[in-house]
Formats: sequence, C-alpha cells, structure tokens
Amino acid sequence: MDVLELLAHPVRLRIVHAMRGGRTLTTAQLCARISDVSKATVYRHVDLLAGGGILEVADERRVRGAVERRYRLRQDRAVIDPAVMELLSADDHRRAFATAMAALLAEFDAYLDRENADPAADLVGYRQHALWLSRDELRELIGELRTAIAPRLANRSTPDRARYLLSPILFPTEEPNTDPDADPSDPPEAPGAAAV
Repeated sequence: MDVLELLAHPVRLRIVHAMRGGRTLTTAQLCARISDVSKATVYRHVDLLAGGGILEVADERRVRGAVERRYRLRQDRAVIDPAVMELLSADDHRRAFATAMAALLAEFDAYLDRENADPAADLVGYRQHALWLSRDELRELIGELRTAIAPRLANRSTPDRARYLLSPILFPTEEPNTDPDADPSDPPEAPGAAAV
C-alpha cells in the first residue's frame, strides 16, 4: 500500500493524529485513546501503518509472556507528496476529503462523549469564513497559517497542554468574475443564467 492508500482511512488517520507530537504509544494505549473503535480494528490498522513504514517500533519489552511494542510516527512518511497530489483525480480528492471528514466527525463525537467535555470552556470552534482572495493573497494567507501553526507542531505533551485537532480546509467556492465591466459587489451570474 502506498502512503496515500494508508492515510486514506478514517481509523488510520486517527491513529496518525494520536501519534503526533513525538509520542511513543503501545497499541493498547492507542485503543484507550480511540476507544470508540474496536481493539481488533485498531490492532489491524497499526499493523498496516507499521508495515507501510508510517509507524516504526520505538522499543519492545516482554509483558506477561508477550512482546509489547511501543510505536512512534515517522513524520517524514506521514505526508502526501505534492507531486502525488497533482496527479489525483477529482474522485481521488472526493475520497480523501470524505476520509478526512469522517475522521474529524469521529474525533469530535469522541470528544463530546467524554464526561468532562465542555465546548465553551475548551474554546471549541468550527466557524467558516468566505474570503475573496487573489492568487497572491491566497499564497500569503497559506504562508501566514504555516508560520503560525508549524512551530506549535513540535509542542510536547505537558500537564498544562490539551491536545487539539486543527483542520484547516480551503477551497474555492466561486470562480473569479472575469467581466471587466461587472460591478464588483454583484455576484457573478450562474452559467446559462439569463439577465433580466
């Protein structure tokens, strides 16, 4: 299985999320963190991720006659290469987006099912904003987001840090209006729409 296939599954994606931040976890610890998924399913997906090189064994020890493995994420392997992204079809993007949304919904449900879940106190947010951006402004925004997020990806777990899932989603919802005589405040006409 290639990296795209390995990451294109909601449970495997949740395992990758759980392993981020330099964690080393056993499969049993992953099962506790993803408790809404059966243990057999988590074990099967950990094996697939390890076999695909996305997880690696950090250490092993004997526990009651069995070998317990602690895994760590190979950050360099848990990414989709930009060249591969350029080759994806519209259907590939649909499947990848559906996987990401399924993982996000499962994570949010698991959060809400926790006894002490308090979205207001935890500053939970799921706003959507519609922005008009030129190509240069879009690149600038992406750069600013990377600058803000990237340093925090290296944060380790501490007693005062909760783990948050941040899922930026960005796609155009309308084509640019290419009519030089159009009023910029008017929305562009739908293709085939007749002017009244």
